[in-house]
Amino acid sequence: MFDIAEELKKLPKTPGVYMHKDSLGEVIYVGKAVNLRNRVSSYFRKTSQADPKVRAMVSNIAEFEYISCATEMEALLLECNLIKKYMPRYNILLKDDKSYPFIEVTTAEAYPRVFSTRRLLRDGNRYFGPYSDAGAVRRILGMIDEMYMFKKCRQQEFRKGVRPCLNYFIGKCPGVCTGEADREKYAAEISEVIDILSGRDSAVMARLRSDMEKASDEMRYEDAARFRDYMKSLKTLGETQRATMVRERDADVLVPVITQKTGVVARYKVEGGKMSGREITYIRSDSSGASMPDSEKERKTLGADMLSSFIKQYYPELSILPREIILPMHIEDEELLEAYLDNVNTSNAEGKTDVLHKTRFIVPERGEKKAVLKMAMDDAIKLAGSLDEKAEREAERRDALKKAIAGLIEYASSISGSAPLLIPDDDDREYRVEAYDISNFNGLDTVGGMVVYEGRKPVKSDYRKFKVRTAEGDDYGSLREVIYRRLKRARKGDEGFSTYPDIMFIDGGLGQVHAVKAVVDAFRIAIPVVGLAKDDAHRTRAIVFDDGREIDLKDDRLLFSYCSNIQEEVHRFAITYMSGVKGKKMIKSALEDIPGIGPKRRGELLAKFGSIKAIKNATYEELMEVEGMNSKAAESVLEFFAGSEK
Repeated sequence: MFDIAEELKKLPKTPGVYMHKDSLGEVIYVGKAVNLRNRVSSYFRKTSQADPKVRAMVSNIAEFEYISCATEMEALLLECNLIKKYMPRYNILLKDDKSYPFIEVTTAEAYPRVFSTRRLLRDGNRYFGPYSDAGAVRRILGMIDEMYMFKKCRQQEFRKGVRPCLNYFIGKCPGVCTGEADREKYAAEISEVIDILSGRDSAVMARLRSDMEKASDEMRYEDAARFRDYMKSLKTLGETQRATMVRERDADVLVPVITQKTGVVARYKVEGGKMSGREITYIRSDSSGASMPDSEKERKTLGADMLSSFIKQYYPELSILPREIILPMHIEDEELLEAYLDNVNTSNAEGKTDVLHKTRFIVPERGEKKAVLKMAMDDAIKLAGSLDEKAEREAERRDALKKAIAGLIEYASSISGSAPLLIPDDDDREYRVEAYDISNFNGLDTVGGMVVYEGRKPVKSDYRKFKVRTAEGDDYGSLREVIYRRLKRARKGDEGFSTYPDIMFIDGGLGQVHAVKAVVDAFRIAIPVVGLAKDDAHRTRAIVFDDGREIDLKDDRLLFSYCSNIQEEVHRFAITYMSGVKGKKMIKSALEDIPGIGPKRRGELLAKFGSIKAIKNATYEELMEVEGMNSKAAESVLEFFAGSEK
């Protein structure tokens, strides 16, 4: 038994971090202290429990832990990391963990990869950005992919004789796993990409121009055209970089906006002394159910807490910090937070003294900065009204959808004579919907897709794929197999399958519903099943029940929008999986049937030509240029494809 009074006496009077836990051992609050004993003891004094939030939290504290730190700065760093790790419900948290995308080059790896990420880590890799447009990042990576061939997989060590991946066979990977990649060439190309992403592309442009001219002089006109296209891509890439990379700015203005229903931090960007944009970050407050405070003093205290939490969680994720952060009020530990951001700036600078600067907090009382702050606060007042209106509309839509899904569950359950399991109106939980679709190619490569929604939100971590084993080309049989495997794994308690849905949506009509219902009934599980039928234009037309009743969706915009979105998503998920299965099989089978062409030659052919079509159209001379090819093998390829056209 944890004796709080006795444990309080054991606390040291040193800096550190404390964690309050509930009766289940879950961390519900993380805080830092200059004096651990004084700070933790203060929660259990009646004078500290006037705040409803504190009172609710203390009533849930079953035990606490602490970690002593040498300095207050060390405690602050640890507090930030633990909040990020545990996401405690009584801490003020950023609701949406969204940030600008970066391009990461994994220079800490022997064969680096190049990809997009939203996480900025101190891991020895190189990060470029942030970029304000995720689409631009995809275009930049696409252009790099055209010009260079880098490893895509995360694997670092490879066994001898390992089968190369699909990217290798289609000429998109240099074959690190096969030992064929040229280490020096790979490193040189990574160095070029780093130069390009750093804005130093003149040397790469000069090299491409030289390669183009040389190819032209040697009458290798296709190669010359390729180098010319690379130069165009490089120019476009540079323009995209300049247009979308987030630049250093003069200042950020942070304003807490507290309404009756929500709390946000509005961040206004100041460039060249002028306001240049606004971003809203929703704050997830505590789970005590307490409404936002009414008194001015309480709102001011909450506002300062929101600003402090925002600064700790938001700015360490950026690679470029503003020189000034303008605030409407002073916050706790300002000097300590400034020192903390100095550490972030120093880490981001990576020894480049030209970008090294300090970030300072300013609470202006007069002058231009006061005018900018007033402008931001005036805008925030207008924003507060619109946020409450938006929250009300969102709540109405959520409640209406919840009621509509409850109606589907209630009717579908009544058909089978089972009692519907409905969520009470005052419960914040959302109904869990699972949707299924079957996809195949001319009756072959049949797969099933399962997508999961909670309310209107897709739960992508719970999506599942099934390769059909026993019922190729049989839509009903395929559905029966997929549902059987899903429910069997749930019954076994397999991770990722143990949570049952409140209702199943099946892509199809009455036949599909009957096929699935038979399996569900065999497991003696009360899960309602409905079908989503389409019209001749492949649009979602109706919801189909087990007794043949249909709900026409043309007059129900809410259900139509919801069901059609789910149906499109499960179709996309299933067909994408099927296309991948089919593509791998086609590439493998098409070349495996050619006499005299083994795995190594297949890889070399795909590396040079990139596709089956290009190999099919290749001349004898072009085939002979492939490493490892001899005249007999080249003739075998030509004869094989010539015969396939007869």
